[in-house]
Amino acid sequence: MKEFDLRFEPEGKKLVADSGSNILDSAKAGGVGIRSECGGKGKCGKCRIIVENQRNLNEVTDTEREHLTPKEINQGYRLACMATIRGNLVVFIPSESRLSVRRIQIQGMEQPVKLEPNVRKINLVLDKPTIQNPIADDLNILTNLEKLYNLEDLEFEYELLRILPDVLREGDWNLTVTTLGDRRVIDLEPFDTTKRIFGFAIDIGTSKLVGYLVDLNSGGVVGVGSIENPQIAYGEDILSRISYAEETLENKQRLQNLVTEGINEIIRMACKDSGVDPREIYELTVVGNTAMFSLFLGIQTKYLHLAPYVPGVKGPAIVKAKELNINANTRASVHVLPNIAGYVGADAVGDVLATAIYERDEMCLLVDVGTNGEVFVGNKEDIVSCSCAAGPAFEGVHIQHGMKAVTGAIERIKIEPKSFNVEYETIDGTKPVGICGSGIIDAVAEMFKCGIISERGKFNNIDHSRIVKTEGRPEFVIAWKEETEAGKNITVSMKDIEEIQLAKAAIHTGCTVLMDKKGVTEEGIDRVFIAGAFGNYINPESAKFLGLIPDIPTEKISFVGNTALAGAKMALVSKDVRKTAQRLARWIRYVELMAEPGFQREFINSTMIPYRRLDQYPSIKKYLEENR
Repeated sequence: MKEFDLRFEPEGKKLVADSGSNILDSAKAGGVGIRSECGGKGKCGKCRIIVENQRNLNEVTDTEREHLTPKEINQGYRLACMATIRGNLVVFIPSESRLSVRRIQIQGMEQPVKLEPNVRKINLVLDKPTIQNPIADDLNILTNLEKLYNLEDLEFEYELLRILPDVLREGDWNLTVTTLGDRRVIDLEPFDTTKRIFGFAIDIGTSKLVGYLVDLNSGGVVGVGSIENPQIAYGEDILSRISYAEETLENKQRLQNLVTEGINEIIRMACKDSGVDPREIYELTVVGNTAMFSLFLGIQTKYLHLAPYVPGVKGPAIVKAKELNINANTRASVHVLPNIAGYVGADAVGDVLATAIYERDEMCLLVDVGTNGEVFVGNKEDIVSCSCAAGPAFEGVHIQHGMKAVTGAIERIKIEPKSFNVEYETIDGTKPVGICGSGIIDAVAEMFKCGIISERGKFNNIDHSRIVKTEGRPEFVIAWKEETEAGKNITVSMKDIEEIQLAKAAIHTGCTVLMDKKGVTEEGIDRVFIAGAFGNYINPESAKFLGLIPDIPTEKISFVGNTALAGAKMALVSKDVRKTAQRLARWIRYVELMAEPGFQREFINSTMIPYRRLDQYPSIKKYLEENR
């Protein structure tokens, strides 16, 4: 029987399935959790999945049409129990169908800012018009706003003019006026509702959507929502999604709709937990890399991946929420922070805002580790930046037993020298299913540390039970089959090591090129900030042994979490921060790595573990001399 390759997102788990089997059974056999309350009989409709390439499936069945709307079917939804495999597939499991939930980094370092949001509520108690003073309703409001709050030349949204007379009389001339930027009136409510004013800050990541529901009276977070970016079904990396969007206008619209629906889902989650009505959200701030920025707004992405890699819009962009079909107040505004350059986007601006490296005297290295990594070197005098196409290997993609950071993923690994005994930790302490990014970094670093592999990433000639051969190629066993959920060995192969070498080389090259641009060495770096959801779980010693980051003392390294989202929240509560964001986007210098004369040589040097010139890693060199 013919076999086909399946990849399940967002876990990134890869399986081999028989032709003619259904997706639900194949997932269960491989340890991938999909809800199915009816046991796969097509009765519950809970095993909803999204499949991009429908050509490799059977036609949509009548049973599926009973549970899925025409719109959902058009977007690629299927029922896993009814979908028969006829070719290679990428299967995205939406959060509502998932049995295991991925760990998503939500919090991040944040700077204190003066609370001055762009929207505010004002309670007015007006004098009723009389025969002697028959003042028009709109003028009554505007006159009082000017007299009491010095707000001049305000304009009403047209929709409000239609309801204004009724709102005034419903509240017996006691009403609340909501203004945007002190220029437009965007809401009118009877009585005093000034305590109910909220905003929403969003980080559109390549693999995740995360949002904060914020009380704009206090600046505090009152709710959080997070899910996988549903666009992932159409490509793990941004280039794949750009290519998909370019194929047809329908594809571009589909990607935009998916991220908008995802945003509505995290808004729903945050509001449900905090008892807030989405209509009480009056403004949203958004960050994301340049591709996510463009796909979210429906902007042409074609020229973003063609030299000289120019974004169609630098931003900031300001759009009404209803124009994007975002579930907030009808007249809410969406403020998308500006990009810096081709692949250094608004999320990177958020990183800089939250870490405040632009205000520091110390020389700083800021690294946002991810599929599309960004690196900054500088301080208040000058900052240089670049983008590093690390690819999705750190998310477990292209790794034989790789997976996302979900229940059962091995996240910590320690290998004992000489005996090669392995100690590992899994997320939630369950039986291992695979290895996530932090685990694979630990694994490769530990294998090098113990002499299992060479500086080139090749297996040394060692006879040991944990070094097994598959089709003649060596692999190192991290977890024996008796220990694992699927009853199969979890190993690290030569190909896995090569994937990690390429990914870490991209980040390291960005660091070294920018440090050279600034004329600083490792000794000259005073602070290191490792940002990003994935970066927060990296063992710093493993990162240095691998050569992911330069050899800088661990005490100088800070893991700062989701600073992109923290920066978006800062911009939500402070108009001054938005001005700073715009200034930074123009002030920070961008370096196109591929245009640098020594880029290729530096990248090749960086593929070595930890680096071709070991003198650049004195702490690692010392360890190897003392322990080998």
